[in-house]
Amino acid sequence: MARRRDVRLVEASQDERLTARIVRRVPLIYNAGPPDRPPHVRAASGVRRLGGQLAVVQDDANWIALVEAGAGGDDAIRAVPLPPGPGGERLLEKKLKLDLEACVVAPGEVLVAFGSGSTAARERVALLLPDLTSALRDAAPLYRALRETVDFAGSELNVEGAVLLGDTLRLFQRGNGAPSEGLQPVDASCDLSWPAVWELIQGGAWSGSPRNVVRYELGLLSDVRLTFTDATRAPGGVVFVAAAEDSPDTFRDGEVVGAAVGTIDGEWRARWTPLTDSGGRLLPVKVEGITLDPAAPSRAVAVLDADDPERPAELLELELDGPW
Repeated sequence: MARRRDVRLVEASQDERLTARIVRRVPLIYNAGPPDRPPHVRAASGVRRLGGQLAVVQDDANWIALVEAGAGGDDAIRAVPLPPGPGGERLLEKKLKLDLEACVVAPGEVLVAFGSGSTAARERVALLLPDLTSALRDAAPLYRALRETVDFAGSELNVEGAVLLGDTLRLFQRGNGAPSEGLQPVDASCDLSWPAVWELIQGGAWSGSPRNVVRYELGLLSDVRLTFTDATRAPGGVVFVAAAEDSPDTFRDGEVVGAAVGTIDGEWRARWTPLTDSGGRLLPVKVEGITLDPAAPSRAVAVLDADDPERPAELLELELDGPW
């Protein structure tokens, strides 16, 4: 296993000058559709702006939801199928699901969604092309390189965020795993060559290597450790979301006490604030994806995973105040 000795450690802090408030919540409910598709978006895990719409990925359903930006009616949400899993199913049990947890929009308006890598079934990448056709690609060599970089992966690999920065793909690891073989769960980021990743996705050989590993200690929210659940590009750096979830490992959910929204600037300073309702009250919700409004960086859209397949995921509109 590759252990790097030049790993930067960043200690994040709560910044009282920052606020992140939910100003609108929209349940993500589809119109009527084919029988193998659920009536609502399940386990939303990532969101990106794709053209004039919002693309929402799910971790346990082979569908991508497209939401008209700013719209909330049922007719504004439609589903685009990904290739089915074993037996032709698109709703998959935990051991078979793709666990898509992070996504970017590549040049040419291609949505690229990454599995978490926490099991062999989750080492795949989903593509949504501009004509709304989709594909799955095996990316085992990429995930093997991430897992072997133990300063990034820690005890259990769990990729939860991805940000495309020119020719660099920055991945974010969520440290909600269980200790294993002397290793501890870690929150971290690493950089990869985007051309190397894209070559692999297109069926070529893997020639990349994780670099610039940074570990984070995000701190506690209501006495529960915060761990990354997504990140997105922002002016001057990155905005991230983190969950305070008392989960035993990467496979099982735990009690959620709240979420935080934070920023990492170009000098690797990390600050965060609890996510609250419009009245400033902490909410016990797990936010798993975020993207900023390009026309107004003080506003963001996030997605909420209810950790219950019978309940629809939600789209959240956020207002960010302070020196972000």
